[in-house]
Amino acid sequence: MPNVIDADTIFKELKTNSISEFFRKNSQMLGYSGKVRSLTTVVHEYVTNSLDACEEANILPDIAVEVKQLAESKYSVSVSDNGPGIPSKIMGRVLATVLSGTKFHRYVQQRGQQGIGGSGCTLFSLITTGKAIHIKSGTGKAAYECDLSIDIKSNKPLITNMVDIDKSFKGLVIYGEFGEVKYESSDHGVYEYLRRTALSNPHATIRLIDPEGKAYNFIRSVVELPTKPKPSKPHPLGISTNDLLEFAHSSDSRKVSSFLVDTFSRLSQNKVEELRALVKELDFDKDPKKMTWEEAEKLVNSFKQVKWISPDLDSLSTIGEAQINATIKNILNPQFMSITERRPKVFRGGIPFVVESGIAYGGNAGKSTENGTQGVLIRFANKVPLLFDGSVCAITSAVNDIQWKRYGIKEFDQEPISVLVNVSSVYVPYSGVGKQAISQEAEIIEEIKLAVMDCARGLQRYMHGQKNRSIQASKYNTIMRYVSQLSENLSEITGVKKDEIEANLKALIDSRYKKLLAAEAEAEAKMDEKAEAEEEEDVGDAPADEDE
Repeated sequence: MPNVIDADTIFKELKTNSISEFFRKNSQMLGYSGKVRSLTTVVHEYVTNSLDACEEANILPDIAVEVKQLAESKYSVSVSDNGPGIPSKIMGRVLATVLSGTKFHRYVQQRGQQGIGGSGCTLFSLITTGKAIHIKSGTGKAAYECDLSIDIKSNKPLITNMVDIDKSFKGLVIYGEFGEVKYESSDHGVYEYLRRTALSNPHATIRLIDPEGKAYNFIRSVVELPTKPKPSKPHPLGISTNDLLEFAHSSDSRKVSSFLVDTFSRLSQNKVEELRALVKELDFDKDPKKMTWEEAEKLVNSFKQVKWISPDLDSLSTIGEAQINATIKNILNPQFMSITERRPKVFRGGIPFVVESGIAYGGNAGKSTENGTQGVLIRFANKVPLLFDGSVCAITSAVNDIQWKRYGIKEFDQEPISVLVNVSSVYVPYSGVGKQAISQEAEIIEEIKLAVMDCARGLQRYMHGQKNRSIQASKYNTIMRYVSQLSENLSEITGVKKDEIEANLKALIDSRYKKLLAAEAEAEAKMDEKAEAEEEEDVGDAPADEDE
């Protein structure tokens, strides 16, 4: 029999680790897994922070990225912007304190949202090269340079070599050296990431100098900033019992009724009266802090029985239909394209989101391979490219679940087709802190499917029309070839002038041809209606929102 070990012995090594220590041992959770991915992750984190900072300061972004090879699997990365800079007194918290940030607690859309990205880069530099990153920052009032690292044990910044510089400098420059990374010109590399970022952010100018010294310039095509999203309140739909109690216990309202109106969007006093009629067990005049779990649970269930106005779109910033249209035309020059933007919806936690989708067919759509052309899925979240973890992403799952044969696409992987999907939300539910895949939430998958299928119906009409128009055109041309000879023969028999007979025959054929085209258009419309009905059966559309 083995000796029994008592509980005191088992738990004597129990200790609490800092979040920095945790991520030091689990850097793959931050996106640092694989050499190419790790380098792209560094650039991604710095560039998204620059875009967010510039937009918050109402500045058109100018971002420069330079990557140099220092040794095998070791590169330096420099990212500079013309943004508002970071004040010296908070710089350490922003770039060297994991889970410290300005975004996580706010109900407003931004690219970064966890307070991990910039600090994660500082940590990754430290654990792969042992070096600090170098910061140069100017706010317009003061400017400085310093070296920055992290005390991993305490999750606190280590700032050294701090010096003031000419205060006329404004913006931010970050320089870091990183090991266990690799620059590669592939679909997952730095160039492709920046190219797609430029596509979804036309107001930004982005420059890249690669390790070979080649310069790439993605010049802004729009001189207006996107509409700045406004802070919003959570929507009642999607709220859980725990969410409701958390809000109630931190509320300053004196009554449940006023708490509901003050806390949630689209919840008016009239809606309170509807809820009061549904939940008679709850005293709506009581202190919300005294609400029990059972009462909150009944109130949450009543939310699902009320018709709600869609979430406010002011809290979100989408790419926009016009920009997706221009992007697809300029880059892919397709034979056919279709774009749609769904109405705002909510998923768990009462968080609003919007799905945009575009389909391009023919031209430069798809991806050329040795075996021909294959379909391509281009994923975005809050206008940020998602290059990795596609197999576990909600966007991939939704697109793969679509019956493409219904829309005239026999095999998605063997057609010249590109599908673009962007999900915009206050909080994108990423499947990991690396932020490269969207969690497979049922509500989000359903919306993505509906958006893509809406575009695909247009593709179906195009494919069906192209086939039938080709058949009709072939018949038309065949008949027209014999009109001249037939007119001459009839003229000899009847004595009527050949030109007159030929004109009448051509008019008759043209009239018949136009009727055939009109009949085809009518058939396509009926096909569209049938496709919509079948899609509703497959996906199950949500109940219609109440109009404003």
